[in-house]
This record gives sequence, structure tokens and C-alpha cells, in this order.
Amino acid sequence: MDRTTILTELKKVLVPYTENKTMLDGITEETDLIKDLKINSANLVDIIIDAESQYNIEIDFDSAEKMYLIGNCIDIISDKLNQSA
Repeated sequence: MDRTTILTELKKVLVPYTENKTMLDGITEETDLIKDLKINSANLVDIIIDAESQYNIEIDFDSAEKMYLIGNCIDIISDKLNQSA
């Protein structure tokens, strides 16, 4: 799965947790989930759980700690998908 596809699907995961939905249209790999999208830190756990379900992967604690930038999320999801392939 390529980075663009992961980003498109990740946007769908983020919708319920993003107050300003128009912000999702302009996200890039440098977008910060907390600072830019105003997602509270408690919801990050929910996002990780939703991503695990969406991609049928398991995200360990060390990886989860790095999931604050969209690019990091894509890297981790991509790595986990490649490990399970």
C-alpha cells in the first residue's frame, strides 16, 4: 500500500476526532495531530485503536508514542503492513 493510499484512509480514521473537518483537506506528512488538528491526547489512543482495526495491524507502545505527525503515522502503518505481508 502506498503512502498516498494510507494518507487517504488515515483521513477517514481522523474524521471523528477532528473538530475542524476542513483542516483534514490540507493535511500533509508534517501535520501535527495535536497542534494542527487540535486532537486531544486522550483521543490519540482511540485513533491508534481505529488504525489497528482499519489496517488489521498491531501497533506496539514504542510505535504509538511516535504517532504525533501524519508522516510518522504513515511510516508506522506502512512498516506494520510490510511486516505482516
